[in-house]
Amino acid sequence: MTAVMENDPPSNQPINAPGNQPNERPDASDNQAALDDLVALLDLEAIEVNLFRGRSPDENRQRVFGGQVAGQALVAAARTIDERSRLVHSLHAYFLRPGDPTVPILYEVDRIRDGRSFSTRRVVAIQHGRAIFNLQASFHDHEPGHNHQLPMPEGMGDPLDLPDFHTRMAPYAEQIGDWYHRPRPIDLRYVDGDPTSRRGQSTTKQHVWLRADGVLPDDPVLHACVVTYASDMTLLDTTLLPFGLDWDTAGMQMASVDHAMWFHRPFRADEWLLYAQSAVSTSSARGMAQGTIFTADGRLVVSVVQEGLTRLTS
Repeated sequence: MTAVMENDPPSNQPINAPGNQPNERPDASDNQAALDDLVALLDLEAIEVNLFRGRSPDENRQRVFGGQVAGQALVAAARTIDERSRLVHSLHAYFLRPGDPTVPILYEVDRIRDGRSFSTRRVVAIQHGRAIFNLQASFHDHEPGHNHQLPMPEGMGDPLDLPDFHTRMAPYAEQIGDWYHRPRPIDLRYVDGDPTSRRGQSTTKQHVWLRADGVLPDDPVLHACVVTYASDMTLLDTTLLPFGLDWDTAGMQMASVDHAMWFHRPFRADEWLLYAQSAVSTSSARGMAQGTIFTADGRLVVSVVQEGLTRLTS
């Protein structure tokens, strides 16, 4: 399953040299419409008990974006939880085969267990009669208890003072083409500079502010699914930072292999969240990165670990 980066054009054109195309920016209504399209993308069709159908956006992609499948699979799992207050607290997923964006994806849910305070679901995503993805998720009723967390990194600034996608990529608009001008449902802003601008510099960490670029309904399940979708956008390229490389390096082949998330506290995906990411290990053409997601007021709300293919073919 492709781990498409936030600024990766669908046909994978290289981003190597600036162009001269003018900076035509979508406005707030365009971005809200893109976010509404994402919400519709996550709204699966129930076709039988424990069986749901999802679609892919009409974009020129070779493979389905991994975050889309993870988000849709979590929606399918949550649709089978009868207790409205029982929310996802963890998920573990494997990307098995590339998804075909031209045909629907079937999501088959196995209701493994419903206990007094926990429920467990297993979801298999199927295309062309074969599994392309599986996910296991656990749901838990809220309970009182002790409270502890790691502190939020300091000095992350105001996300509104950082360049958005269209500002960062304006010099490359001609190479990206129509992909540059499209509105985006997720606003991502790099604190340390985006990976392309840091090519050749060795580091192990990056920090990204993110939010859904509009207003979402007051549904905690939807907010969890939107963050699941967004969590796959930038984490894997963190594994290339120690080598001064990025996703656009010639001959670089990248794909998500497995993805795990833990949801600690309530949050809204349409408010700014800081995604602090670090490279853990890279070996045998696989890279592992971990991320912690904080609200703007410093609450740790989500932890993420991802391993993926980072194969340099030339």
